Amino acid sequence: MNVRDVVEAIIQKCQIPPFEKTCDQLIAGDWYREVTGIVTTFMATVDVIQETAQRGANLIITHEPTFFNGPDETGWLAEDPVYAKKMSLIHNQGVNIWRFHDHMHRTQPDLIYAGLIRELGWENYQDPDEKHCFTIPQIPVMDLAKFLKERLGVEICRLVGAVNGQVERTGVLVGGGSLGLGREEMPMELIHRKNLDTIICGEILEWTLPAYVRDAAQLGMNKSLIILGHNRTEEIGMKYLVDWLQPLFPTMPIQFIESGDPFIYH
Repeated sequence: MNVRDVVEAIIQKCQIPPFEKTCDQLIAGDWYREVTGIVTTFMATVDVIQETAQRGANLIITHEPTFFNGPDETGWLAEDPVYAKKMSLIHNQGVNIWRFHDHMHRTQPDLIYAGLIRELGWENYQDPDEKHCFTIPQIPVMDLAKFLKERLGVEICRLVGAVNGQVERTGVLVGGGSLGLGREEMPMELIHRKNLDTIICGEILEWTLPAYVRDAAQLGMNKSLIILGHNRTEEIGMKYLVDWLQPLFPTMPIQFIESGDPFIYH
């Protein structure tokens, strides 16, 4: 089975209409190379590439970019030594990299959310009509933050707003979802429309959602924000992707390699 065979089987299983434009492309490698093993990861970092080769695999399925910009464009990197060395490593290790982002989020259910919800044990709490919203047993904000840190391996989380409040209605905006998905107003509208106590999120812009939540709390409202980071809210979905892929390729070795939180906290 070659790289193209694997990718076509995955896209067929997603059962969604074709994209006119997508970042889900073969980022590096050869469509017709035989696959010796598959690795899933949040990001194809240098360490992930090296470990993939050490494990005898040669196809990395990554959720996020390999070359430092959303669409993985490389024209601007032509003279860049980081790009040159990384490409040399990929070539020398015989690794192929395919990006699985848009299809993951459009599949029903969203495969990133599916992994996160499974890890949190929140399968029975999700709103039937809104994948971003949950009604959980009431819990103090600080206890919820502690629970999330433990379950998702978060070293540091940031809190905004009524941190001594209670949470029952919560929103979850993984990765860059809390930036608004093209509309900065979206997260604040979600809080109002769904009467949310808290939003758990990945990325933030300080003048949008955090500013709204802080003002709400200063006005006496029970509104808070728990910021976990892009990687920590989405990588768990790539871990559980292994289980989704294995029935498609029952004889293929499929493993997860964690790329991890990129930050060093001081």
